[in-house]
Amino acid sequence: MSDLNLILTVPYGIIVATSLGMEGFAKHRSPGSAKYFRGKTIQIDLALESDRPAFRYLEEGGWRDAQGDTIAALATVRTGKRTKTALSNNGFNVTPLAAYKHLVLAKTGGHLLEMGPPVTLLEFVNHACHEGLTTDQVAQSIGRPAPSGRAARLFMIVEPIQFLVMTNLTPEEYAWYVTHRPGKIFRQVMFAELKEEDNEVVAASRYDEAREELAAKPTKKTKVIALGEFLDDIPFHAWVGYRREAQGGLYVGDRNGISLWPFPAAIPRSWDIHYE
Repeated sequence: MSDLNLILTVPYGIIVATSLGMEGFAKHRSPGSAKYFRGKTIQIDLALESDRPAFRYLEEGGWRDAQGDTIAALATVRTGKRTKTALSNNGFNVTPLAAYKHLVLAKTGGHLLEMGPPVTLLEFVNHACHEGLTTDQVAQSIGRPAPSGRAARLFMIVEPIQFLVMTNLTPEEYAWYVTHRPGKIFRQVMFAELKEEDNEVVAASRYDEAREELAAKPTKKTKVIALGEFLDDIPFHAWVGYRREAQGGLYVGDRNGISLWPFPAAIPRSWDIHYE
């Protein structure tokens, strides 16, 4: 029988055991398949050992047996079922980042692009944070020199919820801030930096207002532009780093640090010619 995979799909947060492999699973979920799923996704192959998760899920209060349900799903697939849902929701928040083995981008039709091996950008050792920090104080908190100049950046947050945010923080600073700030804290975060503003998905005035607010308030570090299913709306080639023109790709962080899954050195032509 085929090898097993345990796949976390974002932005939905579903974890599925399957014998189809990464590509087969992506085709299984594409529009026109038996399940009629729509849209682009990110699929993460999670570590296994002897048909069991090679990791422990993060604590979530005991309202479900995530470990037991996952072991049972893997056992069901091992007996011949092609796919079996292990966790139907919130998989991103409870899966430790160290469990990620491979990460692929999946277009609507099921075409995959495997991202390069993750690069650890920074480990966080200082955990004291409050809303009133300036951008330079955030840099100091993570042990990095403040940039000589700060241009507004546009990030697409994929998890734990989808939204666009304008910020004058670097990716490392942003990951630290949103996993430490009081009240609005994220347990884990996944995001990409975008090359430019897209006026087809958000009104141009929203970008202008956000940029003006960031410039006017020294302690203002982030401004949400809009909520929405932007992973579907914004093409992958609009992400910073798509052609290795700058550092970029998919950032994943938690309270302990931030890693970058970069695009491969060469984008296959077969990926470029397929529709999103």
